[in-house]
Amino acid sequence: MIYVLSVTNLLSFIIFGIDKKLAVQHKRRISENTLLGLSLVGGILGAAAGMIVFNHKVSKKSFLVKFILVVLIDLVVLYRLIRH
Repeated sequence: MIYVLSVTNLLSFIIFGIDKKLAVQHKRRISENTLLGLSLVGGILGAAAGMIVFNHKVSKKSFLVKFILVVLIDLVVLYRLIRH
């Protein structure tokens, strides 16, 4: 499980970096659903690190609200997994 989460977080970090590069180059971007989906399946730490390191999506309030919802969902799922 640790291996899967590590790979997911690394992938999430890399995807956020790629999307930032595409944004700077004014090219076709990676969808917000993909970014949020990667976060939802365990890539929250990688996504948060990517947002901070690449200064990406940090000023877009609608994305931040969705990201916080994803974090809350993941925390609830983690809590339920630990309890059972």
